[in-house]
Order: sequence, then structure tokens, then C-alpha cells
Amino acid sequence: MLILKVDQGFLVVGCLRGMAFILTWLFLSCASSVWGNQHSETSIYLDNITRILDRLLDGYDNRLRPGFGGPVTEVKTDIFVTSFGPVSDVEMEYTMDVFFRQTWIDERLKFEGPIEILRLNNLMVSKIWTPDTFFRNGKRSISHNMTTPNKLFRIMQNGTILYTMRLTINAECPMRLMNFPMDGHACPLKFGSYAYPISEIVYTWKKGPLSSVEVPQESSSLLQYDLIGQTVSSERLKSNTGEYVIMTVHFHLQRKMGFFLIQTYIPCIMTVILAQVSFWINKESVPARTVFGITTVLTMTTLSISARHSLPKVSYATAMDWFIAVCFAFVFSALIEFAAVNYFSTLQANRELRKAAAMKVAAQEAAAAAAAPPANTGNDGEVSAVDTSNMLKKRLNSAPLFDRPAKTFPNPPVNAHAFLQQGSAMPANNVLTGTSIIDKYSRILFPLSFGAFNLVYWIVYLTKDTMEMSRDNI
Repeated sequence: MLILKVDQGFLVVGCLRGMAFILTWLFLSCASSVWGNQHSETSIYLDNITRILDRLLDGYDNRLRPGFGGPVTEVKTDIFVTSFGPVSDVEMEYTMDVFFRQTWIDERLKFEGPIEILRLNNLMVSKIWTPDTFFRNGKRSISHNMTTPNKLFRIMQNGTILYTMRLTINAECPMRLMNFPMDGHACPLKFGSYAYPISEIVYTWKKGPLSSVEVPQESSSLLQYDLIGQTVSSERLKSNTGEYVIMTVHFHLQRKMGFFLIQTYIPCIMTVILAQVSFWINKESVPARTVFGITTVLTMTTLSISARHSLPKVSYATAMDWFIAVCFAFVFSALIEFAAVNYFSTLQANRELRKAAAMKVAAQEAAAAAAAPPANTGNDGEVSAVDTSNMLKKRLNSAPLFDRPAKTFPNPPVNAHAFLQQGSAMPANNVLTGTSIIDKYSRILFPLSFGAFNLVYWIVYLTKDTMEMSRDNI
């Protein structure tokens, strides 16, 4: 009995091992079959796509446009701007990175198969016809090739083709700087077919005039400008070789004024105010007022030169040039005003010297006449003595204050010679010193006129439409 039970145990174990082996073999067989079917299906799929591509290119002539000799080929375009800027005022140009997309239909590339869209790389581009699009106002354009040519190419079953390139475009932007730095500019981007006239190729905007050009907010971070929008249009150009369609995008830029306020406008205003401080300095302080005048004139000259460094050498005056010119005129006028004050003060001092000399001679003659013995006596002599006495009194009364006798003024003031020779010293004569009438008027007229000029200047330029549209001829 015991031997029988042991044999039965070995039999059960053997049966279990056999069943496990059979199940493992069945599982591996199924897996191998499934993997083989999938591999076979993938191979069949790839073979089908390869045959489709070979069939599309069989007899295809990429030298001929779609519908050659028949209907016009329509090329739909749209632009996505990835980076806008910088903008150069000196070179009058701007730079931007774009995804330039073109879509057209080529009946020769229709296909039927297990896939609706053939997503291909740039190698297919050279084997089919593509539009000969070029940028009319482009100076330097780069097609990116790192790490491979940045081109997207797709073919739909109905023959529609999508062709996208990543480009860096450096284009011309004609600028009229009459309103600089409160100016705005519409920088154009113009493109079209180089060889095909309107009878063979026409360009249209794929998403309409409002959405065909996209510029995200983060793509237009400019230092000196704000990109306030863009507009699209199309026009026709007639030339000796035919009539062509030109697609145009205008990027509207408004200049930021912060840099110019800090670097030019505020220093100019402060320099003019500094020049007007000299009106409050005594006219006898010749060195001080001369230094004020010359220093402010040289400062304005330096500011005007530095303001021109960031601009092209245009032949007309800009808004900043007018402001600097008026500020320079105010500063120079302050220097001329002191020259006028000094001239008239010197003229007055010389006049007083001549009067003093004349009165001194008259007094000496009168004194000599009074000391001389009278030649005649009687009524005539009395009359002559009275006349001489009256004449002397009149001349003394008409003499200037500093020429009157010392008994009238215990401390006689300095004479005119002292005023003319002291330079920056302060003479004690109240007639020849003090504030000039020209300085009194200048203290009022100069600030009022400069304030009125600033009011008119800023109102005119900040309220007018300073956006300059492109005026270049194609």
C-alpha cells in the first residue's frame, strides 16, 4: 500500500510538470504569432507608403507649376512671428524671426491610402514644385539649417500642400524722423512671386486680413519701441515683365520717450533754468555771470551733439532738434542779456564821468569869477554878482550826487572810476550799483516765455498723429 501511494505522488507531480510545459509552449507560440503578424502589418504599411510616394513622383516634373497652361495657381500664406526686433534708426531697418507658411493645391500629388496626411521632411521639397516667393524689401534673409533645415512639408490626399520655413528676415523700414522722438513708423514686409505674373500665380491671405499675421505679446519685447499692431494688404505691381501681386504687412511701431526725456529733454530744461539764475546775480559780478553764460552755452552744444549720435544724418530738423535749438537760443540770449547790462552800465558810468568833469570845470570858473575884483560898480556890478551867484547854485544843484561838496554828504560815495575798475567788487554808489532794469524785466519775461514754449511744444507733439506710413516706392 505504501509503495502504491508513493507511485501515485510521483505520477501527480509528473502530470503537473507536463501541463506547465504545454501551457508555456502554447503562450510562446501565440506571442510569436502575434508579433509576426504585427511586424508583417508594419512592413505592409511602410511598403504601401513607399509605393504611394514612388507613384506620386513617377512622371512628376517639378519644373512646371500646378495646372500649367490652365487655371491660375493660388498660394495662400500666413505668418507667425516668433521674435520681432531689433529696429535700427541709423540703418532704417528691422529684424524678425518668422514661421512663413504657404499652402497650394497640386492635382498631380493626389493619393489614396491608409493615411490622410503625408508628413515628410525637407528632402521631399527639392523633388516637387514650390512657389518662388521672395521678399521685395528684404536686405538679408536667412533660412535656418541647424540641426537640419527647419522646413515642414505635408501632402494631403486631395493634393493640398503645406510648406513652412523658419526664416530670419532683415528688411528695410523707411523712416521720416520729423517728429522724433514722438514719432511712429509703419515698417513694411513685402513679398511675392519673383518670376510668375498674376496670370499664373496669385497670393492670398489664408486666414483673412485680421488673423493671417500673428505676433504674440512675448515676441515683441523692444527697447525703444512699442509694437501697437499690424495690418495686411495686397497690391499689384506693373513692370516690363508683367503684372505681379505684392503682399504687404505693415508693423506699426511707436517710439518710447523715456530714454530721450532722461538723456536730452530734462538736461536741456535744467540748463536753461541755470542760465536764468544769472539774472539774480549783481551786475557788478562780471566773472560770475560770464562763467554762467559760457558754461551753459557749452553744455547746450554738448547736448545737441550727443543727441545726434543715435540718428541718421538726415537733412531736415527733427522735433528734438527744434527743442534743443530753442533752448540754445534761451541760453545764448541770457549771455547776450548780460552783455547788454554791462554795456549800458558802463555807458551810464561814462556819462556820469563826463557830467562830473563838466561840473568841476564850471565850478572852477565860477569860483575864479567870484574871486576876481569887480570891474564895474553900481547897479550893474550888483546885478552881475547876483547873476553869477545864481548860476553857481544852479550848476551845483544839477551836479550828480557824488560830485556835491562834502558838507552835503559827510561820507561821499565812490566815484565812477571806482565802479569801472573794481570788477566783481561791490561799489557803494547806489546810483551806479544795484539791479539793472534789463535784469528786472528778464527775470519775468524769460521764465514766462520758456514756459509758454514748453506748453505749446508738448501739446502739439503729444496730441498730433505722429505715425508715419511707408512712402517708399517699389
